[in-house]
Amino acid sequence: MKYNFDEIIDRSNTESSKLENLKSLFGREDLIPLWVADMDFKSPPAITKALMKRVEHGLFGYTIQSESYFNSIINWLERRHGWSVEKDDITYIPGVVKGLAFAIDEFTDKGDNIIIQPPVYHPFRIVSSSLGRNVVNNPLIKYNGQYRMDFEGLRKIASEKECKMLILCNPHNPAGRVWTHDELAELAEICYDNNILVISDEIHSDLALPGYKHIPFATVSDKANNNSITLMAPSKTFNIAGIVSSFSVITNEEIREKFLSYIKPRCLDEGTLFAYTATRAAYDECDDWLDEMLKYVQGNVDFVDSYLKKNIPQIRAILPEASFLVWLDCSSLKLSQSELKKLFVNEAGLALNDGTIFGPGGEGFMRLNVGTSKQVLEKALNNLKNAVNK
Repeated sequence: MKYNFDEIIDRSNTESSKLENLKSLFGREDLIPLWVADMDFKSPPAITKALMKRVEHGLFGYTIQSESYFNSIINWLERRHGWSVEKDDITYIPGVVKGLAFAIDEFTDKGDNIIIQPPVYHPFRIVSSSLGRNVVNNPLIKYNGQYRMDFEGLRKIASEKECKMLILCNPHNPAGRVWTHDELAELAEICYDNNILVISDEIHSDLALPGYKHIPFATVSDKANNNSITLMAPSKTFNIAGIVSSFSVITNEEIREKFLSYIKPRCLDEGTLFAYTATRAAYDECDDWLDEMLKYVQGNVDFVDSYLKKNIPQIRAILPEASFLVWLDCSSLKLSQSELKKLFVNEAGLALNDGTIFGPGGEGFMRLNVGTSKQVLEKALNNLKNAVNK
């Protein structure tokens, strides 16, 4: 490989969330941190080079969004996802979760119903509830070792309750599903016919693993295109979450203008110099880095799967179709969730995400981040094996 993903990088004293929050959240600092969804790989050299060049200029005044910034996004979406969008469809936002909050604020009122499909990324629930909305769960269905959407349940909810919004995780976190065209089209039809706006979180869109292809929700049908807001970012893809470089894509003019009427008066559509610089470099120059990184991550996924089958058969990996996150089914250990957390933290010395934070269906699960060196991953699994055996 051209890039060294085996390199172990010391992230201490860098304000790293996955390290600095260990004590407060897990009670210990001596854990292998495999929880926060960023990677332990250095970002692509092209991004570092572009940032360094801009830093060396030495003047950091007020900054505009250049044509080259928008073109980098437009070309990326066309090249990687076959999605043709225009400049006016794109708006900078200061984070995908913040963009979700803006949409909830603008398109729903307190007391309105918002549908989520757990187990799913927990800010969907937390943000909706914090803003005074009612969260309506339409849980995913486990089927042949993977998950699928419960369309029958969704239709029932739509017919019995007035729901204003559905928050879609595409690809899905934590289960790693890459939703198919037919699945997304059926979801689009149900939501459109029932006046339910779809907010599609596609921050993992670039991380479809070899053999899978991400499909942007808005591309599957006219109903999807005209009834959705898509939230994206290069942050997960290129490990630049700290730079805050997210954006929305809204192809329906009426929805877009309503969204902009919320964020523009609050100046929330204005990014930073380094966000624009990093985005351009990522989308213009880093395809090869991404392709190599995905192969490395796939190798780590395969390693976890084979290791568990051979050494810890009581734990089964739900193999992701996208992302560097692996959903671990620990139900065969027959432990309570508190006992399961103690096993991972106190006995194995590991910090993973507790499955229950992702909502109903997360009981007996833990989420493992494999976006790290194989050496670190192997040490973590050896710790886990010894803890389970003990």
